Amino acid sequence: MAAAPQNNIRNFSIVAHIDHGKSTLADRLIQTTGGLQAREMTEQVLDSMDIEKERGITIKAQTVRLTYPAQDGQTYILNLMDTPGHVDFAYEVSRSLAACEGSLLVVDASQGVEAQTLANVYQALDNGHEIVPVLNKIDLPAAEPERVKEQIEEVIGLDASDAVPISAKSGLGIDLVLEAIVKRLPPPKGDRTAPLKALLVDSWYDTYLGVVVLVRIVDGVLKKGMKIRLMGADAVYDVDRIGVFTPKMTEIAELGVGEIGFFTGSIKEVADTRVGDTITEDKRQTAEMLPGFKPAQPVVFCGLFPVDAADFDDLRAAMGKLRLNDASFSFEMESSAALGFGFRCGFLGLLHLEIIQERLEREFNLDLIATAPSVIYKIKLTDGTEIDLHNPADMPDVMKIAEINEPWIKATILTPDDYLGSVLKLCQDRRGLQVDLSYVGKRAMVVYDLPLNEVVFDFYDRLKSISKGYASFDYHITDYRPGDLVKMSILVNAEPVDALSMLVHRTRAEARGRVMCEKLKELIPPHLFVIPVQAAIGGKIIARETIRALRKDVTAKCYGGDASRKRKLLDKQKAGKKKLRQFGRVEIPQEAFIAALKMDE
Repeated sequence: MAAAPQNNIRNFSIVAHIDHGKSTLADRLIQTTGGLQAREMTEQVLDSMDIEKERGITIKAQTVRLTYPAQDGQTYILNLMDTPGHVDFAYEVSRSLAACEGSLLVVDASQGVEAQTLANVYQALDNGHEIVPVLNKIDLPAAEPERVKEQIEEVIGLDASDAVPISAKSGLGIDLVLEAIVKRLPPPKGDRTAPLKALLVDSWYDTYLGVVVLVRIVDGVLKKGMKIRLMGADAVYDVDRIGVFTPKMTEIAELGVGEIGFFTGSIKEVADTRVGDTITEDKRQTAEMLPGFKPAQPVVFCGLFPVDAADFDDLRAAMGKLRLNDASFSFEMESSAALGFGFRCGFLGLLHLEIIQERLEREFNLDLIATAPSVIYKIKLTDGTEIDLHNPADMPDVMKIAEINEPWIKATILTPDDYLGSVLKLCQDRRGLQVDLSYVGKRAMVVYDLPLNEVVFDFYDRLKSISKGYASFDYHITDYRPGDLVKMSILVNAEPVDALSMLVHRTRAEARGRVMCEKLKELIPPHLFVIPVQAAIGGKIIARETIRALRKDVTAKCYGGDASRKRKLLDKQKAGKKKLRQFGRVEIPQEAFIAALKMDE
């Protein structure tokens, strides 16, 4: 494959809300341009993980290079980036957008503009993209293309008069999309003769090739055998092979300006290839680095522990491997009295947490327990210092704390009018402050300020259930604000269970404590002695339940005779129970932890 002329290259990504048909459109583009033969096609070709196919979501951004003979007689090289639509993977989206010049904005013609459509479009516009609106699913009986065009113009402010109507599933209008990409999106800029300057878009580990690095060439040419330098990591490597994904890995001799492809260079650790780094030639270095990306900030933390303590080393190895492919996931070791050794992990959101947990269980056959998700609190101490608190169990003494600041988010919720009342009530219940309420066609757009720790538990699930799945939700962290927060501990048989302690707002503490105690009462099996289950704030008990004792009938063998014989046996049992109560250990089964952490309102 020869390098394409620069004017015939188009780099574009597909942005859309979840389920509006990005991956299906990518499938059709690959099929139409002959990237794969019909027998090699599968549903969602670019979603390589089983978990992506099952859930029907894209988690990792994927790229593919397509060759398209256009109607003007020229052959174009199209580099397509399929990006995730979910808010938790916005980090992947930002990287893909930086490597492209244009975007296809896919909007479902029956559902219209959703919250994450907005978030992703604004990100594309921030990257200076030319945007082509595409209306998908126009063959559905509920499709209203004219109404959705108006919506795109009203809400996003893009001219949608020449939006391309398609049905990605049936392949209707795909040729129009290809022509629009070639005609309406700009070719990449850059100087072929300048020193090599390339953006490191992504990297992952391949068992046979070592680390595979995905790059976008900005200036210069990347050739086989070249000695390159990663400027941020300050490391030098020899390029072994260069290639592109068509979606199959195909080797080529060189990558020119504006092209997106991969190289390998016997790099051992993915940690050495930081996403957003600038790659240049070792002998002829470029003058300044590319701006790169801001590192992903974890927002939700939770502890992951192996069910069987003997699996700890396997868990450590598995996390190391996952960290290789997911730069936004971070972890450090921690130990807990109830759960043994494990890791405190940081995630971009709850879906990210769920996906990582599922991948660890699936790909590495591990049984895991996750503790309650918590967010980062900033605590000001009386001596003037400030600390970050990731784990409620590490909270300093109350007397030393001047104030606790919690993270707040700005949430945008789009919902059909019928469910507006319940959505507003949900936000009020979660201590939300309404910022804005406006209408987009028949749908209400609500903007709320909410404390993040009220959102991480089950806000998304509750929102989906009260709106029958129609509401969409997008958020970003705005700032930290002081809150009246207290640490609630759960005591079982007068011993605190650190895995269940959490920071809650003072007004919500009692209700949450009561729910926790009632749940644990059902979940902890009865022992031979009475077990009190209590929720406490400092030294004050705010809720209590009692698990009744199992009682063995010790008088079963006494037939008749003097009553004092029975009395003696019962007294002996009573003394034994008293002793047991002092020294008895309460075994809390793993299922009880997991179920207790899934809070229901």
